[in-house]
Amino acid sequence: MAVTNRERFTRWMHFEDVDRPPVWEVIGYWPEALERWQDEGMPRDVHPRVWFGLDYYERLPVATEVCPPFKAETLREDDDEIVYRDGEGVIMRKLKDGPRSMPQFLRFPVETRADWERFRRQHLDPDAPIRFPQNWDYLVRCLPLRDFPVAVHAGSLFGRPRNWMGMANISYALYDDPGLVEDMARTTADLSIALLKKVFAATDQIDYAIMWEDMCYNHGCLISPAHFRRILVPQYQRITEVLHAHGVDVILLDCDGYHDEILPLWIEGGVTGVYPLEVAAGEDPVALRRQHPELLLVGGIDKRELAKDRAAVKAEVDRKVPFMFEHGGWIPSVDHSVPHDVPLENYQYYLDLTREYMG
Repeated sequence: MAVTNRERFTRWMHFEDVDRPPVWEVIGYWPEALERWQDEGMPRDVHPRVWFGLDYYERLPVATEVCPPFKAETLREDDDEIVYRDGEGVIMRKLKDGPRSMPQFLRFPVETRADWERFRRQHLDPDAPIRFPQNWDYLVRCLPLRDFPVAVHAGSLFGRPRNWMGMANISYALYDDPGLVEDMARTTADLSIALLKKVFAATDQIDYAIMWEDMCYNHGCLISPAHFRRILVPQYQRITEVLHAHGVDVILLDCDGYHDEILPLWIEGGVTGVYPLEVAAGEDPVALRRQHPELLLVGGIDKRELAKDRAAVKAEVDRKVPFMFEHGGWIPSVDHSVPHDVPLENYQYYLDLTREYMG
């Protein structure tokens, strides 16, 4: 049986027996949810993960994104809205209308091939010293001493290029200039591979890899399976081959939306698991487990049900947790950031019920 969090995670994600499954909150909490919970009795001086007794995990602090970042700055502001540039160089407008207002995207750093060449040269150099923290050698020496799982980020082949170009622009480019999209995917894969090789040259203490895409919405993928197979699958395979060569076979990909149509293509590319399983978009961990017995899963607890009453919380847990624990390879977690409409009592009740099923 597993003893440490690290051993527990490793065994559970290989469908082996454990003393109990891990319990995570893989995306986290809205700040407004934490403010509400503090008003409802959660201490303000304790980390939520500690307060709720969740299992600890960590990611190596290697900068896999735009580096150096663009200067984040406010370009215009009034009583109603703010226009600003973020660290990826995207200019957007956001209304000051309460929690989680979605911004309007105005301009993107990559709009032409010339933009892309400049962007790649200035922001995607794998040898930029700032990609690794100043205490990197110390962190590497500490890794064998820890008792929790540690991940390495393995990149993003569509999600980040989509951020840099904008959804409409990259959609047109798939038809008007597919070579540009292919070059962006290949370049981001090159960056990931270069950084992974640096990590593995320093340590063999990596338990799993994570990737991020967010390339789906509630009706399916934002690009066609044909484009996905031709452009992305070969680049996924290049990255996952490096991971497998260094003993990392737990490769979890973060994507919102409904992704069942392209899930087999991720698997073909070497991805072994997905999260956070957004229920509102049609994802269901029970259905996925039945369809893909060997697929690793994290998430799938419907945040909307947690916002209702105790009966709804119990029904959600009863339908999913016993079945998923019986079949293994699944870590319970809410299907995205926990929002502010979930009462503290309901969230704690969900965790209590889940732990009851652990025995």
